[in-house]
Amino acid sequence: MAEIIRLEDIGKVYGQGESAVEALRGVSLSIEEGEFVAIMGASGSGKSTLMNILGCLDRPSRGQYHLVGRDVASMDANDLAEIRNHLLGFVFQSFNLLARTSAVENVELPMLYSGVPTRERRERAIEALTRVGLGNRLHHHPNQLSGGQQQRVAIARALVSKPSVIMADEPTGALDSHTSVEIMALFQELVATGITVVLVTHESDIANYATRVLVVKDGRILSDGRQVAAIASLEGAKK
Repeated sequence: MAEIIRLEDIGKVYGQGESAVEALRGVSLSIEEGEFVAIMGASGSGKSTLMNILGCLDRPSRGQYHLVGRDVASMDANDLAEIRNHLLGFVFQSFNLLARTSAVENVELPMLYSGVPTRERRERAIEALTRVGLGNRLHHHPNQLSGGQQQRVAIARALVSKPSVIMADEPTGALDSHTSVEIMALFQELVATGITVVLVTHESDIANYATRVLVVKDGRILSDGRQVAAIASLEGAKK
């Protein structure tokens, strides 16, 4: 498979002088298309900083970051925004849905900001919601949906831009164990279609569903291992 992400000697320092904190210390990493990578680490390990840099939400203090062959570290704000809008999809623990907006309208939002025509926005939003098993919940508001259904709306929203990579930051953190497995099953389905998924989690049982696990400690990659992923079941996920 082709390489989609390459980090070379990435460092990140917050603050200056005596108050400076080195969050990442010379991280080098390569991720191929279609990999399912889990990033683990204790609080303060640097895993969230690493995710923010991978997601073009923060800039490294040093080093090089290439995404689909493009040098991200040297891009200006407009170029980074374009990358986030077209190559990356984001899923967060808190869902980040608009409370007074229907599922299909929530999913349409990224395309609204990108200037996609109204009819195409609606068609793509319906397609994405159907893909995650919510074709019969298009007009439900978040308070009419379970936590797992809200997270699937968030995943659909991440999918509408047809990203190459999905960045998922603790996506099961607010869900019960059964629903968490359903969400992991959806991620495994996406990986099977060629999408790369990079997931931050502090739960080892969630990391078991990935094909590769990185452990971060003190701003460095402590271990990087591939594994045979546990198979998550979608049973009940589309009810």
